[in-house]
Amino acid sequence: MKSVYDIFVERGFIEQVTDESLVRELLQDRKITCYIGFDPTATSLHIGSLVPIMALAQMQRKGHRPIALIGGGTGLIGDPSGKTEMRQVLTREQIDFNAACLQKQLAKYLDFGNGKALMVNNADWLTNLNYIEFLRDIGRHFSVNKMLAAESYKLRLEKGLNFIEFNYMLLQAYDFLYLFKNRDCVMQMGGNDQWGNMLAGIDLIRRVEGRMAHSITFPLLVTSQGHKMGKTEKGTVWLDPALTSPYDYYQYWVNVDDADVERFLALFTFLPMEEVRQVRTLVDAELNMAKSVLAYEATVITHDEPAAVAAWSASTAAFHSRPVAKGLFPSSTIPRNEAGEDMSAIVTLEKSSDELKQGLRIMAACCEAGLTGSSSEARRLIAQGGIYVNDRQVKAIDERISLNDLNARGEIRLRKGKKKQALIRQRNSN
Repeated sequence: MKSVYDIFVERGFIEQVTDESLVRELLQDRKITCYIGFDPTATSLHIGSLVPIMALAQMQRKGHRPIALIGGGTGLIGDPSGKTEMRQVLTREQIDFNAACLQKQLAKYLDFGNGKALMVNNADWLTNLNYIEFLRDIGRHFSVNKMLAAESYKLRLEKGLNFIEFNYMLLQAYDFLYLFKNRDCVMQMGGNDQWGNMLAGIDLIRRVEGRMAHSITFPLLVTSQGHKMGKTEKGTVWLDPALTSPYDYYQYWVNVDDADVERFLALFTFLPMEEVRQVRTLVDAELNMAKSVLAYEATVITHDEPAAVAAWSASTAAFHSRPVAKGLFPSSTIPRNEAGEDMSAIVTLEKSSDELKQGLRIMAACCEAGLTGSSSEARRLIAQGGIYVNDRQVKAIDERISLNDLNARGEIRLRKGKKKQALIRQRNSN
């Protein structure tokens, strides 16, 4: 039977590991407790946090106990790892509020019932530390020369590293020691930019407890085009539906580059790898079907199945995409029938018969539907040929939408470019 380490390797999670043979043996022979930390710098996590979240979920699915650590204490300082400038320092109230939001969000991915997973906040122990005792008992185990050699500090030294940030490695190492002693946690996981901090924690545990701990890091993902995961023209793709709607979340995944589909299916879904690998043989329409499966499965995991079905239905109807063939990805629960009537995920305007008889100004309709932010933007896009009514390119800025534009379903489709859509429906007179 595959261990979770085997799953990590075949799905592309592993970047570095402290001792592969020992870690492989550990994860094969016993059930362990592991942890990953999440900084509460915002009210929501984003797609860039999905690799560690999915890693914890994979651990739990194989019977291990994951700990999601909310950095309510370390968040008061800010992690310098991977940053060229100091993070904005948040107040204790902001940190506590963000931490509460993240706790609720992580519960969508992990089962915290009956102690199957734990959620802890390091503010519970870090904010109560006595500074002199901490320096004497913990700080004495750290070499300043060794700390300055860490990649997380090298980058910041070029711009200036302040003393607050310099303490971050000590605090994260102490987190690992605390969880090791109090929660029997023997493994820390996280992004590869945390490698130096993780090794510091392992060394601290060895010095203080005389025992061995382990770490695994994940690759810091970019797309095949070299772009940071979760960054779009509209901004960050958040996991909170109030910040990024399930439909927009679905659209992010369905529009990934062809070269990323197999890798993302492996990392961000639970589909069997034998189904994921078939992507290598798919082209054209079938490859687009694979993207639909990726988008659907990712949306189910982050939101829920009804939200995923609504987003799939809206996207399929809006872009006239073909349903996924039954022979492809049989483990996926993506609907295989023709698109349903649920268009709630797309902005829909209802207009009376009189309004449609009189005609709607195309620029005003684009603004009202949110396709453009202003009349001047609508005017510019029309001049550039970027606005469509029912797949017909709008040619004039004074054009009006009328009853004659209603399609067989009683709808008028507005489209900006290739992807952004809205609907106009005739209001029921009853």
